[in-house]
Amino acid sequence: MKRTELVTYLDKFLRIGDIRDYGPQGLQVEGRDEVQKIIGLVDAHQPCVDAALSQGADLMLVHHGIFWGAPKLLRGSYGRLVRTLFDAGLNLYAAHLALDAHPEVGNNAELARRLGLEVIDWWGNANGVKLAALATAPHGTKLDYLVDRFEHSVGSAKLVQAYGPRIIHRVGILSGFGAREIDEATALGCDLYITGETSHAQYYDAQNAGINVIYGGHYTTETVGVQALGKHLQEKFGIEFDFIDLPTGL
Repeated sequence: MKRTELVTYLDKFLRIGDIRDYGPQGLQVEGRDEVQKIIGLVDAHQPCVDAALSQGADLMLVHHGIFWGAPKLLRGSYGRLVRTLFDAGLNLYAAHLALDAHPEVGNNAELARRLGLEVIDWWGNANGVKLAALATAPHGTKLDYLVDRFEHSVGSAKLVQAYGPRIIHRVGILSGFGAREIDEATALGCDLYITGETSHAQYYDAQNAGINVIYGGHYTTETVGVQALGKHLQEKFGIEFDFIDLPTGL
């Protein structure tokens, strides 16, 4: 498949041009013209690029690309990373907020789907985009069941704070670092909030608010969107896709 055709489709499907992010998204590094194999990863650091190349990737599809904030000089480890990409002719496509917010293959929509929840609305504003999913649990679902289902269909939970009702009706979902949004999830009437990671500063917020929180890990909660997007491309275009799991433990 031609790279230009694939990139054009991804840009439109993900609304890359409409969503203001913390750095340029979409095709961050232009490589070879033909894309026969896509490798998905969460991140785009040197071990990730090396792993993608070892699997014969023509294009890396990632959530966290290589551009964040102020420009960086092409030297040291960052220069080596960029040289590796160019020397290998490897395309790098990144989708950060656009993948969090996508209603079909986004991290939060996919987390809801894997847990058997129905998304009814969106919240959690970031740069003018609502990233977080608001979902309902069918007929009320036990908290223990949702924790178990998370661990079987997504990954091991890092921390479960059970300070709300045992029967869950309303769930807020925000992948990555979403600890600061506990109060907003509570105000929306959520019995359960699912996010990636917390810090000591937010540790007691769930107890103070009287809400259940599943911290599934920043990395783990952001594996699902890349996988869903890769599966979508595989089914639509017949292109080969594999996901490489390189967990950070965070």
